[in-house]
Amino acid sequence: MPIALCSIRPALEGTIPAVIATCALDGTPNVSYISEVHFVDEAHVALSFQFFSKTRQNVLENPRATVVVIHPVTGAQYRLAVRYLRTEESGPLFECMKAKLAGIASQTGMTGVFRLRGADVYRVESIAEVYYGTPVMPDASPVNYVGPLRQAVTRLAGAPDLAALFDILLDCLHRDFGIAHAMVLMSDPGGEKLYAVASRGYAESGVGAEVRPGEGVIGAAARARTPIRISHATSEFGYGRAAREAAESRGLSAGLAEEIHFPGLPESQSQIAVPMLAGGHLVGVLFAESTEAGRFGYEEEDALCVLAAVVANSADLYEKEPEPAVDKAHATRVATTPTGPPVRIRRYAENDSIFVDEDYLIKGVAGAILWRLVRGYVDEQRTEYCNRELRLDPAIRLPDVSENLEARLILLQRRLEERCPALRIEKTGRGRFRLNVARPLALVDVRPGAPERTGPGRHD
Repeated sequence: MPIALCSIRPALEGTIPAVIATCALDGTPNVSYISEVHFVDEAHVALSFQFFSKTRQNVLENPRATVVVIHPVTGAQYRLAVRYLRTEESGPLFECMKAKLAGIASQTGMTGVFRLRGADVYRVESIAEVYYGTPVMPDASPVNYVGPLRQAVTRLAGAPDLAALFDILLDCLHRDFGIAHAMVLMSDPGGEKLYAVASRGYAESGVGAEVRPGEGVIGAAARARTPIRISHATSEFGYGRAAREAAESRGLSAGLAEEIHFPGLPESQSQIAVPMLAGGHLVGVLFAESTEAGRFGYEEEDALCVLAAVVANSADLYEKEPEPAVDKAHATRVATTPTGPPVRIRRYAENDSIFVDEDYLIKGVAGAILWRLVRGYVDEQRTEYCNRELRLDPAIRLPDVSENLEARLILLQRRLEERCPALRIEKTGRGRFRLNVARPLALVDVRPGAPERTGPGRHD
């Protein structure tokens, strides 16, 4: 029976180096090791082009080659007859192989030596098993995620709102797929950053933590619009280094108060980031990690891609769902009188950064929303709002398209739960919410070149 390429995908993980045999035009053969043989589809693989070697020269002169790969569990060997087609030096395939090669390099002590120059794409013309004794039988049957996927998709379809959608997704990952550390990040409409809106398994949720395209595994997946999976720890794609370099590039110190700490595992060995795409645009990224090397294989990648697509399209529908019109009678009501010491809320108008007492809370659009709410409470005794009212408010400066207002409200709601329990956002219906205030508020508005202006602080 012919051997399908997908059936030997574990042999293409790079756990055991592959061997490639090429031949020059004069018939001289050459055999060498190669770091990475990457599964592209049922008919193609990509090989890592790292050095200007004899192998590279031979392939350009004579496009036929033979590659031998080894299954890391059973020891079975497979011989692939391949034909060189092209080299990709950028794009999704290149980014995916670059991240994977970084993990291989760190595992073998070759960090700084291995550098991907290109992804050489080959057509697989035949596959044959090479018999050198009896392969070891695997301890367990291959993982089958069809059942858990069906259950997860069914649960996701019943999510009543966007916040529940994220929570159900993370619950399913933990319960049905054994993934204990994961997070969901949404894309900023401008494409300049992603921000965490939900997480599981971390000491701190990290809600509000930002990642920019190109930073770490998440940023690479967002930029290339392709899943990125690393099976071994690598400093090149670690978030401590990524955050530090990004801060330095923006002229900021690593300990800047206006940066929410990324809640990654300090001893992460395996990472996977899957872009959430809907209608061709990036909605966000689903990220998971583990302290176990090689935790995520092709099966987990396939399953997470399905879940990411379901969540992306559902999130897109929630954002586009029609909302009730602004109702001033409903939006205004007498607030109960809070008690206790006042909460000092300081806003820096330059970037809408919000500090509660002396602690940083949030910035950007979410900060502008919160300032709008607390000013309405102090000035007008308002607690009831609707989403459409915020969309129409020019002071909040929402983008014209794909403003992700619902996701920003979830972000703000969860940051308040963690950092300012005296303020709470409560959903009261479709497109409606309430600001609950448990203590008096003292507002301070700081504008560039102007002294601090303290608000009226009226709490009756």
